Amino acid sequence: MTTTIINALVVFLISAGVLFSVVAAIGLNRFPDVYSRLHAASKSSTLGVLSILLGIFLYFWLVEGHFNSSILLGIAFLFITAPISGHLIGRAAYMSGVNLWEKSVGDDLAEVSKKEKQQ
Repeated sequence: MTTTIINALVVFLISAGVLFSVVAAIGLNRFPDVYSRLHAASKSSTLGVLSILLGIFLYFWLVEGHFNSSILLGIAFLFITAPISGHLIGRAAYMSGVNLWEKSVGDDLAEVSKKEKQQ
């Protein structure tokens, strides 16, 4: 009984991870500019890979009986580094002059950028 529940949880986590990864891939192909593509890459793919790794970790720990700390380290490393790297790549693209999409609603960094250039 409990093995069935654990297997269902593992299948759910891995399926959710695959769904998030597919959404990230579609977002990378469909979004119009660098900034929205970065959003799709950093948010959706991070959630996708984290869900898959968590499902794998739970399977090996609860079904096979092997506690694998390297998967936990991979989850922690990805959870910390992926959003930060997405932010820094977006900031570098903005500072190097990559234009926003022409239908973008606002540019929140325009005033900060002007102040930095004046100093």
